[in-house]
Amino acid sequence: MTQAILLLPIGFVRNARTEAIDDGWDAVDSHIELDPAVYGPDALTGLEQFSHVEILFHFHLLADSKVHTGARHPRGNLDLPRVGIFAQRGKDRPNRLGLCVCPLLKVEGTTLTVRSLDAIDGTPVVDIKPWIKGFAPRGEVREPEWAAEIMRDYW
Repeated sequence: MTQAILLLPIGFVRNARTEAIDDGWDAVDSHIELDPAVYGPDALTGLEQFSHVEILFHFHLLADSKVHTGARHPRGNLDLPRVGIFAQRGKDRPNRLGLCVCPLLKVEGTTLTVRSLDAIDGTPVVDIKPWIKGFAPRGEVREPEWAAEIMRDYW
């Protein structure tokens, strides 16, 4: 049985990117400003001890008509194999959720600064987690060649 889930933003991304283009994110520094009506600086206490954070965000500008639920060519590139939406990380996913592991540059009050967050200015953030080595994949990691190819210039 499908049931709706209500997610409220904990804060918003502030950066110079206004378009969700696919590459060049490594040059982008972003501020994530928590909602000061809900969160005080203590919500981020201790986070500065971590080198990286996981940011879960919402692709809020994606129109309903752009959402994919089946298979497609990643990035619309017909040279890449047609794979299911859950076998790729494209933004036009059913729940419009993005996840990115980012270097944490600074924590100041209710704002954190990260690098390489692939989200545009104004993007709602739904969660922040410290990246902990113990949660990294165990054992050998594999991926198809096309996945490595599209990431070549992403960062």
